[in-house]
Amino acid sequence: MPSSSLGDQVYDQIVALVARDGLAPHSRLPSETALGERFGASRPVVRQALARLRAEGRVYARQGAGNFVGEPPPLSGVTFGSLQSIPDIRALLDFRNVLEGETAARAALCTDRHLLHAITAKRRLFDAALAQGKPAIDEDIAFHRAIAEAGGNRFFVLTMAALEEQFRYAVRLARELSTQARPARARDVRAEHGAIDAAIAAGDPEAARAAMDRHLRGGMARLFGV
Repeated sequence: MPSSSLGDQVYDQIVALVARDGLAPHSRLPSETALGERFGASRPVVRQALARLRAEGRVYARQGAGNFVGEPPPLSGVTFGSLQSIPDIRALLDFRNVLEGETAARAALCTDRHLLHAITAKRRLFDAALAQGKPAIDEDIAFHRAIAEAGGNRFFVLTMAALEEQFRYAVRLARELSTQARPARARDVRAEHGAIDAAIAAGDPEAARAAMDRHLRGGMARLFGV
């Protein structure tokens, strides 16, 4: 009987694959054999994960055609509301530090090269957007999301998704209120992202956690000047 823990891992990896590659509803998934090769799992384990996804409506099968992405699941109804005050923003950034420090540490333990390559790819897109003079907020969020996906726990990804608008607001506010010149700020953020990416690629969870901590505390310093 396939290991439930392996089935859970493949389940999370398929969910991350759909999110990372932006697969729209009704897009065809890779074959069971291809998924098994990609995630280093046997076909019975892949089938177990797909069966769970089908039961949840995330995936559906067409006879003779394979498995396809289902409609996105409804939101759980959990919302965090808008940011109301400076202490509220501080609390959000403190929570983000705890949350993303852990996702970075877990991403450093990831062995899926596709997920790891996605982190570097998103970082480079962020760098390119900054170089073109763009706000790069979407690219910034995508980089952090890729790290969460590599962490292998869908609840981290879902929590970050639920807080995305608050994160977006905090990033925009930090840029608007920062007294640091834009070129220097862009240089610092790019260096911080690079350090996170390098630590994850090196498979060093403590270094990844520390690099994420420096990055997010740097964001707090850029916002509050401390």
